[in-house]
Amino acid sequence: MSDSIHLKLPDGSTKEVAKGTTALDVAKSISPRLADAALAAKSNGNLIDLTRPLEKDTDLRILTEKDPEALEVYRHSSAHLLAAAVLELFPETKLGHGPATENGFFYDFHRPTAFTPEDLEKIEKKMQELVQQNLPYAREFLPRKEGLEKFKGEGDFMKCHFIEQFTKPDEKISIYKTGKFQDFCRGPHVPSTGKIKAFKLLNIAGAYWLGDEKNPQLQRIYGTSFFSKKDLDAYLTGIEEAKKRDHRVLGKQLDLFSIQELAGPGLIFWHPKGGIIRKEMEDWMREEYLRRGYSLVCTPHVARRQLFHTSGHEGFYSDNMFDAMELDDAEYRLKPMNCPGHILIYKDSLKSYRDLPVRLGELGTVYRYERSGVMHGLLRVRGFTQDDAHIFCTPDQIEAEIVGCLEFALEVLKDFGFDKFQTELSTWDPGHRKSFLGTEEQWNLANHSLESALKKLNIEYKTIPGEAAFYGPKIDIKLVDAIGRLWQLSTVQFDFNLPQRFQLEYVAEDGTRKQPLMVHRALYGSVERFFGVLIEHYAGAFPVWLSPVQVAMIPIAERHTEYAEKVASQLKAAGVRVEVDSRNEKMNAKIREHAMQKVPFLLVVGDKESEANKVNVRTRGKEKTEDMAAAEFVEKIKKLIAEKSATLT
Repeated sequence: MSDSIHLKLPDGSTKEVAKGTTALDVAKSISPRLADAALAAKSNGNLIDLTRPLEKDTDLRILTEKDPEALEVYRHSSAHLLAAAVLELFPETKLGHGPATENGFFYDFHRPTAFTPEDLEKIEKKMQELVQQNLPYAREFLPRKEGLEKFKGEGDFMKCHFIEQFTKPDEKISIYKTGKFQDFCRGPHVPSTGKIKAFKLLNIAGAYWLGDEKNPQLQRIYGTSFFSKKDLDAYLTGIEEAKKRDHRVLGKQLDLFSIQELAGPGLIFWHPKGGIIRKEMEDWMREEYLRRGYSLVCTPHVARRQLFHTSGHEGFYSDNMFDAMELDDAEYRLKPMNCPGHILIYKDSLKSYRDLPVRLGELGTVYRYERSGVMHGLLRVRGFTQDDAHIFCTPDQIEAEIVGCLEFALEVLKDFGFDKFQTELSTWDPGHRKSFLGTEEQWNLANHSLESALKKLNIEYKTIPGEAAFYGPKIDIKLVDAIGRLWQLSTVQFDFNLPQRFQLEYVAEDGTRKQPLMVHRALYGSVERFFGVLIEHYAGAFPVWLSPVQVAMIPIAERHTEYAEKVASQLKAAGVRVEVDSRNEKMNAKIREHAMQKVPFLLVVGDKESEANKVNVRTRGKEKTEDMAAAEFVEKIKKLIAEKSATLT
């Protein structure tokens, strides 16, 4: 047997090295600078520690902070650093798990005493000390039995669970040591704590062990880490900006919506001002439905349980549904989705190929049993209204229908003021054929139709193999808000499952019965979630067409109220939402109050304005006021509303 192996490097070159050589050795042989910058490596596509011996021929890539995968390893190592610090300060603590997340990391702890904000400061200080000590992330292997005995002896019931769940009786388990901290972990990690340059602990939250409310409650400490203090500071500034835009805070401040304790969590009460915005959103969507050839339908909020047996929701989705209600003729369920209702409407009469495509659209309210720990304002609720549409068509029509859905989605983004988005195409994995319904021919047609539609509209997209739903591939459009956050909202989804379950048919041109193709399509995602995103995107300062109050008339004195009412009448006649503030308050106090409510235009009128048929215009976000003829202002705001302008100029 040869004692050497061959490595293929990213530039296409090959290197012959002795067996047992590490990625760090390879980095050193290339350049000292690369060795110093190295954080982890990739061997045949798998992430590995720099110190892991290489035993066979492999493609090898050294990862530095320029590589996105390195940040995931770095953050996982940051979670271990957090756990090591917690154990040094609070040795009685038992450990759950500590993964990297999209924006940082967390670690779950079981401890009888609650952590405090002061504890977080102490933990962060201890983490800094461990960084200064430059402790190695040392990996070793233990026989499974020995590892279990070790963690059982220390009372770490969570680590024992992970070992029992994820390892086989005859294998050795992977342990990482960081100072006094030892963790059952597959890795990889950065070489040492000294590599972690910038981190911050953010907050403490509760989390049930294994996500089950019947299990012990854990304390989850969230943090984030970056390769540089500059990047960390930028992220923390973004968090502060996000706090200012929190839709829950602004929803109360602007009197848009509430969640009432007496009614229950996750159920939204739309207040009059929020109701106006909802009306604008729903009117926009229904008008677009009709303009684009959709038929408007309405389906019941409850249905017999048997319907959901047929649709498969009882089998696949029952944990997310409210409990059944026993009535005199059968058990009923609140609907979790609108699709079964739309299918029943389609199936109510036999369709010919000449009737297709059938496009059914509904702003339909659905109910899902979200656990108490995951609900979040308008963004994660138990009752919500989806702009749901389902398209039934022939294979020849499908590509044009997908193009139509994507054009519709782009129109949503444009009219509501979003100019940036990212698109993902989730496809099946033919290697795991049993995980997906439908024939290979159906999947190939669906994938091709989605890809072709995206290319036809010149939409850049990322393909994610194996991430399709079991019943069909999908396109997800994620909008980017004003502070750069991604929001998953619009989805176009194929479905091979429901047409089969409900035995849907149409009469083809040759007289035979065929199964139509079916597409699910939701562009707001839900009215509630989209509203929450709008609040945060605009920080409550909505475009004029969406603003609940578009103009506030402020007479300087009581004698100016009559003129203010006259201008208000002209605005109302033009379809503008206007309020006249004739309270016996100081003018500046009234201006300040309406500015706090983020009203787009404040029109101040006094003697000068009354005599000249003018208004003094205070535009939101501008310091300077402007004198304008009342009729000219009416035309200006009419134009802004008609154009759905995102700006006030």
